[in-house]
Amino acid sequence: MRSLAIAALVSATLVAAAGCGGSDKSAAPSGGQSLSSSTATGTTTTADGIDPLEGAGTTTVQGAATGQETALLERIALGRHEGYDRVVFQFKNQLPGYGVSYVQPPLKEDGSGNPVSVAGNAVVVVRMEPASGFDLNTAEGVLIYKGPKRIDGSSAGTSVVQQLVRSGDFEAVLSWAIGLSDKVDFRVTTATSPARLIVDFRNH
Repeated sequence: MRSLAIAALVSATLVAAAGCGGSDKSAAPSGGQSLSSSTATGTTTTADGIDPLEGAGTTTVQGAATGQETALLERIALGRHEGYDRVVFQFKNQLPGYGVSYVQPPLKEDGSGNPVSVAGNAVVVVRMEPASGFDLNTAEGVLIYKGPKRIDGSSAGTSVVQQLVRSGDFEAVLSWAIGLSDKVDFRVTTATSPARLIVDFRNH
């Protein structure tokens, strides 16, 4: 019952924050500070001069899994906030290991080798392992992630994130490509209850 109550509270918060339905709702932004853009530095700061994406950059970010089992993706959230666009990968059980990095197209789907197209002028790939949208611990396998495999940023009003596309879910390696309007700084954070991998991109 507690997990259902938490899920309901999270869902209500996301609806209020993103103002849209479906799987593309964003996670609520942290804090309630007003934001203003600094064109001189290319960063976004709060009224107190604090950069909400302090430590962001364009180099690869990696992290270790929090357990041994396969992390099961159950939803993806996408939304725009003042200063950053946010992508959230939410897992049913635990966080997987991850690598977040800029890549050069063309992209190929893991396993099949089929070409993967993604809108945008720059692409970041989020590679998660061990992770999957399927629970293969049963004979038939159970689909956990029931959202779309291609999500347009326009559905969430994002300004830098153009599109999310699943680029692989094969042998416990799950990857999603994020198409951006241009190459910008990003920051990766994690959260628990529920387990989430959060990637924020500096927007305009």
